[in-house]
Amino acid sequence: MPRTIRGHPGIGSKATGEALVAKDDFSARYDLDRIAGVFSRPGHRLHGERYVGRVLVLNTAKGGVATSWMLREMCARGMAPAALLLNLANPIMAQGAAFADLPFMDRFERDITDAIRTGDRVTVDPRAGRVTID
Repeated sequence: MPRTIRGHPGIGSKATGEALVAKDDFSARYDLDRIAGVFSRPGHRLHGERYVGRVLVLNTAKGGVATSWMLREMCARGMAPAALLLNLANPIMAQGAAFADLPFMDRFERDITDAIRTGDRVTVDPRAGRVTID
């Protein structure tokens, strides 16, 4: 039976994909190998995991202004996640998602990293502020 989690209305179009989840924070600049499409920072729990086409579910945003152009570049090359869900984002991450046209949400009614498990099929509807787990 599908479960629905509400969050703050987000950015981008509806997207569906397999979840990739960790309680770690997220930086497009420091955590990813944007050419290979994998998490590359050795200290990250998702190190070595492929993120392309998956719904990333992580704790909070970290990093600076490079996030915006990095997310856009990843989307332009077809090397981006299907969507990004964070418990808490910063304005730079939101700006980056908007600039890249990457489906994005944050500020959920419960800890999103506890609500979704890696491998779950997830539909993200940012405009409605809703995430559905099949």
